[in-house]
Amino acid sequence: MTLKDGVSGGRVTPEDYKTVEAAQRTQIERRRYQMYPRLTEARIAKAARFGTTEHWKAGDVMFRAGEQSEGMRILTRGTVHLIVRNGFGQSHLFQEVSEGHFLGETATLSGKPYLVDAIAITDVDAFLISPEQLRSLLIAEAQLGWEIMRAFILRRVGLIQDGSGPILLGASTDPRLIVLADMLRRTNHPHRILDPVTDDEARDFLSKTPYVEGKMPLAVLVDGAILHNPDETLLASKLGLLCGFDEADTYDVVIVGAGPAGLAAAVYAASEGLSVLVFDSKGFGGQAGASARIENYFGFPTGISGHVLVSRAFEQAVKFGAEIVIPTEVAKLHCTESPLKVELRDGRCARAKTVVIASGAAYRRPQIKGLDEHGIHGVNFWASSIEGRLCQGSEIVLVGGGNSAGQAIVFLASYAAHVHVLIRRESLRDTMSRYLIDRVSSIANVTIHNNAVIESIVSDEDGLTEVHFCSTGSCTRIPTRHLFLFTGADPATGWLRGCGVEVDDKGFVITGRTGSTESALARFAFQTSVPGVFAIGDVRSTSIKRVASAVGEGAAVVSEVHALLAAE
Repeated sequence: MTLKDGVSGGRVTPEDYKTVEAAQRTQIERRRYQMYPRLTEARIAKAARFGTTEHWKAGDVMFRAGEQSEGMRILTRGTVHLIVRNGFGQSHLFQEVSEGHFLGETATLSGKPYLVDAIAITDVDAFLISPEQLRSLLIAEAQLGWEIMRAFILRRVGLIQDGSGPILLGASTDPRLIVLADMLRRTNHPHRILDPVTDDEARDFLSKTPYVEGKMPLAVLVDGAILHNPDETLLASKLGLLCGFDEADTYDVVIVGAGPAGLAAAVYAASEGLSVLVFDSKGFGGQAGASARIENYFGFPTGISGHVLVSRAFEQAVKFGAEIVIPTEVAKLHCTESPLKVELRDGRCARAKTVVIASGAAYRRPQIKGLDEHGIHGVNFWASSIEGRLCQGSEIVLVGGGNSAGQAIVFLASYAAHVHVLIRRESLRDTMSRYLIDRVSSIANVTIHNNAVIESIVSDEDGLTEVHFCSTGSCTRIPTRHLFLFTGADPATGWLRGCGVEVDDKGFVITGRTGSTESALARFAFQTSVPGVFAIGDVRSTSIKRVASAVGEGAAVVSEVHALLAAE
């Protein structure tokens, strides 16, 4: 259930949040039997061949949150308490499990750290199934695998809603805190955000903890460690989210970008037995992951949250054995070497027989007087739930007339007092889908300003204060702290410079060029000017900028990768 599902219309109030949160808790409780199913003896026997036996004495700590996961455990005797903790040292019983239950959640598939403590209440016997063997089990035993995956996903959702894990402390408007929160949200890592200005618990913690005002925000981890104003990489590293990879190995395919196209390629390549490594500098999902609701995606007549869609794709790729390293920034592609080499910003290198460019495109920063290259607080290029909460009850300005802008308008109108939409054209008809135009037009607190151009913006030390724009001969000044820019996108291809990959005049990667003397292999639709290097999704020249087409290209490119590898 999303916030919009629980609100009848208009602006969101604190009472609406309480209603939705209560409904979400109720929904989880109703599915508790699916979160913790009891396996039959027959199913335990099928799973046992993938594991090794373990024995624990009453009172033993089987594992603690933050420790590297050894895999999934199936209990054949005894009772275990699963305890959740947060950064303030608070803990409570999350679930009691016993004979026939299994321990684990989505992180178990890749061996990432545990998110709970497991305490043996009685003597315990169990089967331990390592992450690699667990992935084999999920594929070999389809029905059992489906039951395990469903339980894993629901458990992660339950942990997120429970608010366990690290606590981020800082001003809710601090862009540094927003970046950290967005990274945790994108990676589906449980956490809480507390503002000392409004939260008594946060103020009490800070009164007892030495800290430097200029070193906010703080990240308080479950082991008691305090990180002062960490960046995304440091926080991800401390939480064990940064997976390693084998630099000595040569992967069948390295995919750069974990948006819908990259994840689709990872799913199909890994499911067909190829060794797959995926890099992304932010988190899985790309721009689609920030969409509040995708309503024209095939097979979802009621729509689906972009984050939910890409989260499922991420878990699916991991299930089939794809290695996904997030957040990790790619610095350069070495195309003249054999095998190909992908160099990371931290100096590590990954070797690949083929490379798939799926790095997507980022919203363009328009030339606006008053908007410097370093950005201004309050100027956003996406609209997630975090930005929605920040503009609660405010008057905001949004620039753009495409589908992404339309989805953002519908989403933000649930939070903002009023949304002023600026478009350069006479109407939305040429740039936005009909269903979105109808939706936007029906919202009372949205005003469309046609033929509009921003002349300048004004800011102070706290960020944006005013937007000045002109429309059909008249100019207007709107006092606002929030400006959303959906003004086209530039391809994320800077890391390809010097490699020889041909791009068009806008920087998008050219694929599929043919000539009469070229071999059949050179005429792959998604291959670039460099053999063995492919491009899919928004980063590809002439691609259709839709989630469905990105997923289709991700699936289709795998057949070309197979053909190339077979020809070697």
